[in-house]
Amino acid sequence: MNDTATDTKASKTGYRVLARKYRPSDFTALVGQEPMVRTLTNAFESGRIAQAWMLTGVRGVGKTTTARILARALNYKTDKIDQPSVELSVAGEHCQAILEGRHVDVIEMDAASHTGVDNMRDILERVHYAPVSARYKVYIIDEVHMLSGGAFNAMLKTLEEPPPHVKFIFATTEIRKVPITILSRCQRFDLRRIDASLIKQDLARIGGLEGVETEEDALAMIARAAEGSMRDAQSIFDQAIAHSSGKVTAQTVRDMLGLADRAQIIDLFEHIMKGDTAAALAQFRTLYDAGAEPTAVLTSLAEFCHLVTRLRFVSSAAEDASLSEDERTRGAEFAARLSVRVLSRAWQMLLKGITEVQGSTQPVSAAEMVLIRLAHAADLPTLDEALAGIGRGGGQSAIPQTPNGSGSRPAETAGAPASAVGASRLSPQPAGGAQTMRLVEPQGAPEPAVEARAEAAPHVDINSIADIAALADTNRDMQFKILLKRYVRPVRIQTGKVEVSLTEDAPKLLLNDLSARLKEWTGRNWIVSLSREEGGPTLFELEEQHRESVLSDARSDPAVAAILSKFPGAKIIDVRIPDADGDDVGDDHDDAGIEALDEDEDN
Repeated sequence: MNDTATDTKASKTGYRVLARKYRPSDFTALVGQEPMVRTLTNAFESGRIAQAWMLTGVRGVGKTTTARILARALNYKTDKIDQPSVELSVAGEHCQAILEGRHVDVIEMDAASHTGVDNMRDILERVHYAPVSARYKVYIIDEVHMLSGGAFNAMLKTLEEPPPHVKFIFATTEIRKVPITILSRCQRFDLRRIDASLIKQDLARIGGLEGVETEEDALAMIARAAEGSMRDAQSIFDQAIAHSSGKVTAQTVRDMLGLADRAQIIDLFEHIMKGDTAAALAQFRTLYDAGAEPTAVLTSLAEFCHLVTRLRFVSSAAEDASLSEDERTRGAEFAARLSVRVLSRAWQMLLKGITEVQGSTQPVSAAEMVLIRLAHAADLPTLDEALAGIGRGGGQSAIPQTPNGSGSRPAETAGAPASAVGASRLSPQPAGGAQTMRLVEPQGAPEPAVEARAEAAPHVDINSIADIAALADTNRDMQFKILLKRYVRPVRIQTGKVEVSLTEDAPKLLLNDLSARLKEWTGRNWIVSLSREEGGPTLFELEEQHRESVLSDARSDPAVAAILSKFPGAKIIDVRIPDADGDDVGDDHDDAGIEALDEDEDN
């Protein structure tokens, strides 16, 4: 059936909304539901037609439309074809009445207004009567999950063994509320959310048929706003045509829906990631003055944050037809320059912020506070990084420290605004490995402080973990020396490259700390990698082995054995051997001094 007859009828009865005017009349016109269409086509061709179908999906994806097309296919009859068929290019005897919902043998019922068992009994009593003119009597029950438990129970027997001339088609948006006893008696089809690119293409087709000029960005906005619902997209498009009185532009759709300009949203995202609070608030005010709602701004920020995160792992996501060119190019740039931890933290803060703004009596102020928190978080470590810093025993603060020891930004300490911090990086901090929410900018010449430290660093040969521990001792970093001796197992060590394995309880950021300290102490870059090999023993394990060996030798000494026999309960705690100057030399323990003790104090 073509659209000419439909348009002629509409001209007599008045205007028809786009969602009804362009409702699909056969399976070929269904958008985005190819798997279901393929299954039904094969079933009809092989004669394996089910007795009941369950159609489920979100609003506007075509459940009721599919039910009517299915009823049309079951009762398809022309001069040449008199059997169920999915080839519906030519209108049959019953097609027009079925599609308009007025055929006597196709009964449509809204379960929301017929929920009781009495309503179901009335239907089931008429099931046994043969159809009046069509091949099958088809019952289409929309929102079937609204039926009561008694109504479902009354339906069970008939649904399991219906008369051969009866077919049931159910539609629901809440499949979990349908009893499993009903589902097991139906063939289930999950109608998918329609991809935004397909919605955009269909809207362009409708715009061409309506003679309406449209912009690509406008159609992309409508497709995104529809959230996978073709009916919602057509309704918004219908409204946009009326709102624009001619050409549907991106600005028209933004004004109508209270959306924010995507390019300005990306600018706002960049200001936030740089920690430029003043610029972020100014950008937000510009968007708000242009008509964007505070909640819509934060929602758009969250959508772009999600897009950037997705582009880190799925580069092909940039090919989505619903994306603007700015979203494609700049989103890919952000994906290459921001870490997943930073993006994940921003996402969580935005989700919480959206809820706050929605429930606030002052949404503008609440949104600005959310943006301030996001920009401030640019200088803060993530939660796991902060916990790791605490777990190291306070050797390094989790918050980046300024030279005067405060936790404020360097620019603020110097009296400059936050936006003056120009050469910010998204890279591990030398002290603790914490990452900030700042962008990576092209690196020029090394900072003077870094050059001076590199020139002042002495040349050191490092061939073992013991050499690194000695270097930590020289630089008075006892906390890191203890971590190194306790958790690091050597695998391969050579100039400029250290390959190690870690014990199971090692801090997560230990390797980052090791790389940063080696660079600081030696004045050169080191590649520190984690190996899958088991590695050698840790320095603590070597010291323990040496200690046990010395104690074993001491126990074997005749004089020591005689002393132990004289004092029952006595135990050798430590062994000290005088050197040439008469000083005692014992094992090197950094975390605790050990002295010889006599446990039997009464002797």
